Parts: sequence; C-alpha cells; structure tokens
Amino acid sequence: MDKNLLEIGEKIKNMEIRGAAKIGRETAGAVKLFCENFSGSKEDFIKELKENAKFLVDTRPTAVSLSNSLRYIFKNIDITMDLECLRTELIKRSEEFIELSLSAIKKIGEIGANRVRDGDKIMTHCNSSCAISVIETAFRKGKDFEVFVRETRPRYQGLLTAKELCREGIKTNLIVDSAARYFMADMNIAIIGADAVAANGAVVNKIGTSELALIAKEARVDVIVAAETYKFHPETIAGKLIEIEERDWKEVISKEKKKEIGNVKVRNPSFDVTPPEFIDLIITEKGIISPQASIIVLNTEYGWYLNKKDFWEI
Repeated sequence: MDKNLLEIGEKIKNMEIRGAAKIGRETAGAVKLFCENFSGSKEDFIKELKENAKFLVDTRPTAVSLSNSLRYIFKNIDITMDLECLRTELIKRSEEFIELSLSAIKKIGEIGANRVRDGDKIMTHCNSSCAISVIETAFRKGKDFEVFVRETRPRYQGLLTAKELCREGIKTNLIVDSAARYFMADMNIAIIGADAVAANGAVVNKIGTSELALIAKEARVDVIVAAETYKFHPETIAGKLIEIEERDWKEVISKEKKKEIGNVKVRNPSFDVTPPEFIDLIITEKGIISPQASIIVLNTEYGWYLNKKDFWEI
C-alpha cells in the first residue's frame, strides 16, 4: 500500500478530509501522487493501483464522489500502453477531475443564485460546498437575504457553514437541529447539498436532511438540492441501494457519559435518504433538473458504465 495514499485514505475515513466534493478531489490527488512517485514494473504498478483504489473506495462507501472520481480517471483506460504513457495519462485525468470539480461548484453557484430573491429566508444543513456556493454567489450579486444554519450533530458541520457565511458578511442564524420545524414557517427556500443522488431522484445526504425536507414539504417551502453530476450514483441504474455508512458511537457520546447511562447501544448513521417527492429541483453544473430526470443524467454521464466492472474490481 502506497504510504502517501494510505495517509490520505485514513484522513478521509476519519473525516479530517470531509465534504463530498473535497473527498473526490483528494482521491484524484492521491492517484496523481501515487503515479508520480511510483517506481517499479508495469505489472506492479497496475496491481498496486487497483489495491490502492479499492482501499480508497472502502473508506467512505456512501460518498459516490470518491468512486466516481476514480471512474473518471480509469474510464476505458488502455492498460496496454507502456508504463510512462500510462502514468502520464492517469496524472492528466486526475488533474482534469480536480479542475472539473472546482468548476462545477462555481457553475452551480451561478445557476442557483438566480433562485434566491431579495428578502428570502433560507435554511440549510451541514456544510455543502455547492449549497454555500449558491448562497455566496447570490450575496455577491447584491441580494439581501438571511440564512438559518442547522448545527448538524454529532459532528457540528453546520458551525463550519455558519463561520464561512459570517466571514462573507451574510446575515446568519445558527439553530439547533430540532428547531427546524419551529423556524420553517418563516422560510422561503431550503438549500442543501448531496453526497449521492440515485436514479429515481432520491438524495443521500447528511443525517437530518430527510427530516428537514419533510418539514419543508409540510410548510410548502421549496427544497433545492445543489449537486455536481459526479455525485449521481451509476450503480443505482440497475437498482442497487446506496450503502448508508454508520460511524463510531464515540462521535455521539463520550465513554464516560455512556458508562453513566448504562448498557445502552448508541447508533450513529451518517446519512439518510430523502425521497424525490420531497425535493423540488436539483441544480447541477449542467443545469436544473427535476428529481425524476436523474436517470437521464445518469444515462448521459455514466451510460458507458453499464454492464462493466470497476477498474479496481477486474
């Protein structure tokens, strides 16, 4: 196992590197680093490349940005090329994915900003780079609005969002997760990100997202999902369910507090699934779609993937 790649993988697993978009870019960067530093035979290069890719995929199984970044890099790769040409091509594709990711976030912000109006009150959840891009782009266009950020337990990623919005000068409120229904009647829109989008338009995102969407539906508040096309999950075309990661219970409660309570089992799912009927639209870098059009995006972007095995599984 490549030492540098192992270190990046552990940071992704432990959430030192977090956020679906950043995970995808760091994965591409890890492949690039491996290719640049490898010394050995072509056979060893391909063998270790597959082992390292499999290791990375297993670190965060729900975040499809990770596996899709690898699919982008390895798509129809010609392994009959000589080693230097193969390394050069993989490095090039890794760099392309990183640029694609950064460009997609910017484009989503520009498209989504048009959905924000003066005087709006916006609720968001967790720490989505795409959702933040929409909000900050709207603010930079001179729109006056107010944002309500849920704290997003147990990792409190909402605090990161609140900090970033405050630094931008945006009027920001931080609320406890359970206060969403209390404030929702005053909201105009909810803007959230996604870790994965299924073929039927269902969205997998940080735990609490489906609750927020349900509350918004009840209050007749539009729910907007901001997600790059590389977060659409190709395996769901054939009906595969997206794996929901459950993390260590120690993120929720300390050993000492748990001991005080007694023999309690602490559950800590990281994500939940929001049904497509609770989502009004999805903003991608290619444009705005309805959740029901997700299958079209998948067929367009990943039609080549059907009936194929991933590079690291061959």
